[in-house]
Amino acid sequence: MALTPSTMLELGTPAPDFRLPNVDGKTVGLSDFADSKALLVAFVCNHCPFVKHVQEGFASLAKEYQAKGAAVVAISSNDISTHPDDSPEQMAKEAKNAGYTFPYLYDESQEVAKKYKAACTPDFYVFDKNRRLVYRGQMDASRPGNGQPVTGDDLRSALDSALEGKPVAGEQRPSIGCNIKWKKGAEPAYFGK
Repeated sequence: MALTPSTMLELGTPAPDFRLPNVDGKTVGLSDFADSKALLVAFVCNHCPFVKHVQEGFASLAKEYQAKGAAVVAISSNDISTHPDDSPEQMAKEAKNAGYTFPYLYDESQEVAKKYKAACTPDFYVFDKNRRLVYRGQMDASRPGNGQPVTGDDLRSALDSALEGKPVAGEQRPSIGCNIKWKKGAEPAYFGK
C-alpha cells in the first residue's frame, strides 16, 4: 500500500463550492453551512485502513465540535468501479455503523476532490467563519501500527482556534493515508508528485 500525503492547499484559500448527494438521498452544499462558526471538510472512504484507524475518534470529535458550533462534512471521492466497498450504498451503512452525525457525501465526478486538491484518505480541511482555509493536514500523529493513540490533537487545536476567530498556532503537518482512487485517465496533475 503506497502512502500518500496531503497536498497542503494554500492557507487562506476560500472553501471550494460543492453540491453532492448525501447517504440519506438529500443533496448537501457548502451554502448549507453558512451559519456555522467553522467548517471541517474531511475526505474519507470506507475501505482505507488509515480512515478505519481514526474513524471512532473522528466520529466522536465531529459530534463534540458540532455541539460547539462547527459544521462537519465528510466526502468520499473514490472510483467505485475499482473500489465497490466505497459505493453510496456501502457509505450509508458505514455512516450508520460509525455513528456519523454529519453528512457523508459522494463525489462521483471527483471534481470536488480536485477543487480541494485532496490527495489521501483521510485528508482534513478547517475553514473559519468566512470560509477561508485555516488548517489542512493530519488529525493527529497516530497511524496504523505506530503505537500513538488517536487523540485528534491537531484537528482539535485548529477547530478551537477557528471557533475563537484566532489564527491556528503551530506547525501544520500533512495527513498521510491511501491515495484517492482516481478514475483511470482522470488523475489530477498533482497526483503522484
